[in-house]
Amino acid sequence: MNPRNAVEFDGVLVVDKPSGMTSHDVVAIARKYLGVRKIGHCGTLDPLATGLLLLVLGRGTKIQDLLMSEDKEYAGTMVLGATTSTQDKDGEITETRPVPDLDRAQIEDAFRKFEGDFYQTPPMVSAIKKDGVPLYKLARKGVTVEREPRFVHVYASEIQEIRLPEIDFRVVCSKGFYVRTYAHDIGETLGCGAHLKALRRLKSGRFDLSRAVPVDEIKQGDPRAILARALSLPEVSRLRGA
Repeated sequence: MNPRNAVEFDGVLVVDKPSGMTSHDVVAIARKYLGVRKIGHCGTLDPLATGLLLLVLGRGTKIQDLLMSEDKEYAGTMVLGATTSTQDKDGEITETRPVPDLDRAQIEDAFRKFEGDFYQTPPMVSAIKKDGVPLYKLARKGVTVEREPRFVHVYASEIQEIRLPEIDFRVVCSKGFYVRTYAHDIGETLGCGAHLKALRRLKSGRFDLSRAVPVDEIKQGDPRAILARALSLPEVSRLRGA
């Protein structure tokens, strides 16, 4: 869209991100097809992940940090018996181990070890910076550095289905939480290793997928109709109870 025809809109658009696309890709698509000059996103989703991505538009970028600080809810699938370089299925397998004949009680016990407050060491393949350089760039060069453990919180978790070696789960967690590290650490607790196979973000704060716009709709739909589904700043304030 021609910059002269740029649209002015201040608020938040809830997007349903598909797998295989970065959060920055979604921002670029929204900027191109909606014609809103100023767009940011709240809480990066890895290319593997799908689901809720908040786009802040116009003056909505001023509350970006506020929205990023809110709790998140995810549904995921982990695969036991193999660890990877990225802690998810997109990485190279670094180790395989036999999966024991685990019963539900043993698996539940492992999940319980990661409830409430605890420290989590971020993965090397992440956007966290070391001396100004993102860790994933160092990881590509084969460099591993010491990472500062982060204080995180799991408010609730649920094992939804067990079909070894796979486990479907749900987790409600604080900001800065790495679900692939969660899967990796549970796998280590079970003694066989694990990596994340699939991940979907269901909620961020008070936002959920009920009014989310698929990326294909942003590409193919009427920009005015898409922006009509966005929340204005007063609506965001009321939704958050502010």
